[in-house]
Amino acid sequence: MNLIIMGAPGSGKGTQAALICKAHSLPHISTGDLLRKNIADGTELGKQAKAYMDAGKLVPDTLVIALLRNRIEQADCKNGFLLDGFPRNKAQADELGKITEIDAAINLETDLNKLADRMASRRVCLKCGYTTSVQDAPDGKCKVCGDSLVIRDDDKREVVENRLKVYAENTAPLVEYYKAAGKLKNIDGMQSIEDVNKAIEAAIK
Repeated sequence: MNLIIMGAPGSGKGTQAALICKAHSLPHISTGDLLRKNIADGTELGKQAKAYMDAGKLVPDTLVIALLRNRIEQADCKNGFLLDGFPRNKAQADELGKITEIDAAINLETDLNKLADRMASRRVCLKCGYTTSVQDAPDGKCKVCGDSLVIRDDDKREVVENRLKVYAENTAPLVEYYKAAGKLKNIDGMQSIEDVNKAIEAAIK
């Protein structure tokens, strides 16, 4: 079972990806992690990617696809995988289709305004990593270690709204792409973690 998971920042995509992978013994392939691992391991493709990144340029699709091809040819992917963070646009989806068959594209549908509110209210403890919301910690103190809670830079309202805008612009064509291919599984991502997971399991059975 070769799966893609799509969802806006803050939609719970990472949480759901972990649950799906555990339930079906699938490797979770994040292109960001894949790039970092190849760079750390000093592979030939990693060196090429690093040269682009050091120059402040985007790593070209052809290079990312080559990294993905190498990864999905590994033994742990023989029964399938879950792709997270790729493809990001139609051109990448076309290239991906040339190297592997995708069985389903899971799309976590969310209300972007509510998502922006949720992310902007998120608070994190830098000391122990505890995460909560401003509503659940009105005193601004961590319930675990008592340290002060802060808002991360990427959770600030203007940053969140820009990230969601970019996501919506880039991902809307992908939703149509996989819908046309009969592979799209739309899931209401505003439900509880458990209900979202149940809906995903029912959709991919």
